[in-house]
Amino acid sequence: MFDTVVRSWFHRSLPPGAAIPAPESDAEPTLPTAAAAEAPIRSAWPTGRLDLAHRLWGDGFIFPGGEIDTLRLARPLGMSAAASLLLVGVGSGGPAVTIARNLGAWVTAADNDPALLASAQAQVNQAQLGKKISVKPWDPDEPDFAAKGHHHCLALDPFRNSQPEPILDRLAGALKPGGQIVITSLAAPKPLDPEDRTVRRWAELEGRDPAELLAPVTVTRMLGRMGLDVRVAEDTSQLHIEHALLGWRVMLRDLDRKPTRREAVPMIAEAELWLLRRRLIDDGRLRMMRWHAISRLPVI
Repeated sequence: MFDTVVRSWFHRSLPPGAAIPAPESDAEPTLPTAAAAEAPIRSAWPTGRLDLAHRLWGDGFIFPGGEIDTLRLARPLGMSAAASLLLVGVGSGGPAVTIARNLGAWVTAADNDPALLASAQAQVNQAQLGKKISVKPWDPDEPDFAAKGHHHCLALDPFRNSQPEPILDRLAGALKPGGQIVITSLAAPKPLDPEDRTVRRWAELEGRDPAELLAPVTVTRMLGRMGLDVRVAEDTSQLHIEHALLGWRVMLRDLDRKPTRREAVPMIAEAELWLLRRRLIDDGRLRMMRWHAISRLPVI
């Protein structure tokens, strides 16, 4: 479906496997840290791509399912107005606003992309939830969360291009005794071949190293070593792809004009990315996983 629509935009054929041009890069804000002052941090979410994500998944969301999937992930944590949540991977703000507004929790929302942080803060301000939601940067290479500072944690794809064990250690340490954590992440049952054409192109578009993707059982064992009792390790790949296809169908259905070239370029790149992600999932080489675990520390 995607490739047919893309060809019609330009009235030309794209040869199989042809490289799709990447979206034009925009100047982006930097994280408010001393390191950022020395070297600007580039965002993986330039304006064109972020606008497209909001059209696909909903305002403030950068993943399929948007608000519906956020609530599906958060509700099992049993949150209330008396609970605090560490939300790692807030994206462009939609998850934090959805959780605070629908479940009442006090949210500390963290991300490591400067454009996403700016968008998230704007979303929080627009929703007038500044008292319920705090937006902060975090560094995956040196994660630093307040020890035992939150009742629960929701981590959305927290391992991207980073070592998972230090991150899991800090996330587990951020939970109060008896706290719960839900983690989502892409996983690879077997190591991906970086020389494979599909894997190489997908990784280029995703901006991630295929070698970073761990087997689901490896993550489950890591969680156990961090003092967490894993209650659920669920393959949600099919639901993930269903949400993605729905988002694309709705967006393409609602197009009221042919996109300009500037608008079409990020659409083409994003469409190719999702075609390749779906192919790798259908082949069994990629999995979208959800883990739900509880801290073994006794409730005091």
